[in-house]
Amino acid sequence: MKIAIGCDHGGFHLKTFVLGELSRLGHDVHDYGAKTFVPDDDYPDFVRLVGQAIHGGEAELGILICGSGVGASIAANKMRGIRAAICHDIFSARQGVEDDKMNVLCLGGRVIGESLAAELVRAFLAASFSGAERHLRRLDKVAKLECESSSRSASDA
Repeated sequence: MKIAIGCDHGGFHLKTFVLGELSRLGHDVHDYGAKTFVPDDDYPDFVRLVGQAIHGGEAELGILICGSGVGASIAANKMRGIRAAICHDIFSARQGVEDDKMNVLCLGGRVIGESLAAELVRAFLAASFSGAERHLRRLDKVAKLECESSSRSASDA
């Protein structure tokens, strides 16, 4: 599977570990940075690159890591078609894909350790969207929300 991964300084060390795990699992991984530890870099820059990779078909799924996972999740969900969530438990990492067609997993590099990160990544990547009618109906409503909000001016947000 083609995976895009990105992080800021808060997720740099965990990303290094996750990259190894993804390679060990045999995935085609594209690292969108940070490539070096830069204490004052900004997570939206890496979120944009991962989101663009998904939009452009260079990746099927994405993984974003910042200090808490919150900032990366917020920024990623601003991009049309990106369904990102912070997952610090295995159920949510799996269920987010099965029910909500989550395509970006966000992790907190200062919140979880390597062992849990590996389990979360495996659960996320092994899951498949169920395609159940109720989930399709809900995703349609989410897409409508996305369209409605993108038609508002930036000052309304």
